[in-house]
Amino acid sequence: MKKLFYLFVSGLVLWSCSDKDDDAFVPKPSENLEVQDFVWKALNLWYYWQGDVADLSDTRFSSNQEYRDFLSNYSDPEALFEHLKYNRSESDRDRFSWIVEDYNELVNSQQGIYKTNGVEFGLSKYSNSDDVFGYVRYILPNSDASTKNIRRGDVFVAVNGTTLTVDNYSELLFGQNDTYTLNMGDVENNTISPNGEEVTLTKHEYTEDPVYLYDVFTIGSHKIGYLVYNGFTASFDNTLNDVFSDFKSQGVTDLVLDLRYNPGGSVNSALQLSSMITGQFTGELFIKQRYNEKLQSQFSKSDLEDYFPDELSDGTAINSLGLNKVYVLALESSASASELVMNGLAPYIDVIHIGSETTGKNEFSITLVDAPEYNYIYNESRKNAINPNNSWGMQPLIGRSENADGFSDYTEGLIPDIELYEDLENMGILGSTNEPLLARAIQEITGVSARLAKTGPGMSIEILTDSKRFTPMKDNMYITPKDPEE
Repeated sequence: MKKLFYLFVSGLVLWSCSDKDDDAFVPKPSENLEVQDFVWKALNLWYYWQGDVADLSDTRFSSNQEYRDFLSNYSDPEALFEHLKYNRSESDRDRFSWIVEDYNELVNSQQGIYKTNGVEFGLSKYSNSDDVFGYVRYILPNSDASTKNIRRGDVFVAVNGTTLTVDNYSELLFGQNDTYTLNMGDVENNTISPNGEEVTLTKHEYTEDPVYLYDVFTIGSHKIGYLVYNGFTASFDNTLNDVFSDFKSQGVTDLVLDLRYNPGGSVNSALQLSSMITGQFTGELFIKQRYNEKLQSQFSKSDLEDYFPDELSDGTAINSLGLNKVYVLALESSASASELVMNGLAPYIDVIHIGSETTGKNEFSITLVDAPEYNYIYNESRKNAINPNNSWGMQPLIGRSENADGFSDYTEGLIPDIELYEDLENMGILGSTNEPLLARAIQEITGVSARLAKTGPGMSIEILTDSKRFTPMKDNMYITPKDPEE
């Protein structure tokens, strides 16, 4: 991505017009304030809401001593980070920025590398109760779970014999223990009950290919491409492009893009996917970006706009289908870069959204580390510039995106054209033309209803959270800055 050239504008991070550059505060190792200093200065420069957070104001501190005293109030860097996040009200706050003690977790997660036992699942509350149950969405291939008796649609109600609740699910499922036992349940007549079965699972480091599956269905005169894409992971862009090469060679006339479990990822991958779907809009505006007020003025108009590409980042030609309509399966778990594709394509082609309201995340982030020489931006080739005494990394929101029509107001989620929730009693098999959401898309394309395995009201799932939101990258959308020396 061509955006975010390094800004050598160190004057922007000074907090007092009476302080000179050579008199700026530099913490001594003995003060144990290096991490806190990094947090404040990096957020003061990059944070989207910098102008709205009083303690991030450029004029907040009148002297180095006042700044030192402020940092000293926060022995825990995460507490300082949380204090500096924008939080005007429950409905008007920063829901997505976060900090980690080891920036390598962020970097690895952006490449699809994280610890997992291979069960990707959603969590939901029982009606009128704080108890929680989990349901399996899919099993990662070649994972621990792939060798166990657990599959899509299975339900679990407890972990290590302890019933899941809104207060304990985080510790039981995402805590320090890499091995745990799921206590399974059955679903019948809209009721979930324990069944006595157990599945023991262990987490290992795993690299997830976001292209979970794809296929082409010939139905009447239609060649329908179907793609389950579970993450915008830049290191797999060529794999994604190869899928579209196959679609193209098979003469695909319609596309069903399944983003229901896709929490987001690389903005650049989203741009490229949008060109794979289309191809006839090369060079036209896809999105415009808005940063905080002081950064916005540092960029030219062209630096703030992204256009439909015709090449991958490595120069490989993009395989495009030239479609004027796409059918997108998206649920509440579909976030950030998934929503970016839907919103970015909307001014150009018909985007038929089947499912439920999406997450509502139109902000993008960046990985920041303690490398002030390069304005805190992480770059693999410049790891030696990172302060060796500070391994902390941040993933703060630094801007918002709007499409070519100027639309960006979807913080409550993108509204579906056809509302359809997953049914706990009929999850179906991913890739089967009888799976309810895919079947509904095929019906829209062909005008012919599929013969479903089950009919009736079913048990619609309202999502509390899901396993992807507990990976290091959560449901974030991030940009990859260009190194000006490359």
